[in-house]
Amino acid sequence: MSGNANGAVKAIRFEGVSKSFGDTHVLRDVSFEVRRGSAFCILGRSGVGKSVTLKLMIGLMSPDHGEIYVRDEEISKLDPRQLASARQRMGFQSSALFDSITVGENVAFPIRRNTAKSEDEVREAALQKLERVGLAGDYDKMPAELSGGMKKRVGMARAMALDPEILLVDEPSAGLDPITSAEIDDLLRETQSEGETTLVVVTHHIPSARRIADEMMLLHEGSVLARGTPEELEHSENDLVRRFTQSQGGG
Repeated sequence: MSGNANGAVKAIRFEGVSKSFGDTHVLRDVSFEVRRGSAFCILGRSGVGKSVTLKLMIGLMSPDHGEIYVRDEEISKLDPRQLASARQRMGFQSSALFDSITVGENVAFPIRRNTAKSEDEVREAALQKLERVGLAGDYDKMPAELSGGMKKRVGMARAMALDPEILLVDEPSAGLDPITSAEIDDLLRETQSEGETTLVVVTHHIPSARRIADEMMLLHEGSVLARGTPEELEHSENDLVRRFTQSQGGG
């Protein structure tokens, strides 16, 4: 998707964002933007603030300094009701399911909570989301009956339950074998390309990032070390950037 002069295609924008926990400075004056409708991967070694960045985007944390815009709303300035409304435009993928309810009820949960649909409509909507991730026949199973890859897919269906404009995904390849990891990557890319969904993926798994990303950003020691297309980062003049993005495994 091409940009324009008024900046209307920016889905997310960080301006001078810093975040610390005690004496640990996780993010230092971080600025970047994510184009609406793009697939954006945040890379970096463990502990560099990738997941914190994702939680800041959805308002689960507030920055110590700086501003975070989702579309044109500065989310740290919103009151709880406004923040809840803004979050409905975002889906947060997690394979941490509610163990005490079925797969289908996990997916139905946000639909039932945030819409006025009837029970029949809720079930039908949840079935459609499960079908989209290849699990239409698993509505009545319990999470304990699923493999790790299947749980990731259910988490994806639940994150997509309200047809979010922005889908945030944290470490989709963690703990998965290479074939299942590639299937999850394909599902993410398919989800992003089917509509105008903006996809933000946090990962330290470089092969996944290369499959998914239109653009990558590498965090290092609390700052943005590099940002660009996968090809641009793989051929960076910075040796650390080049070695990291050409690696075959995690960081």
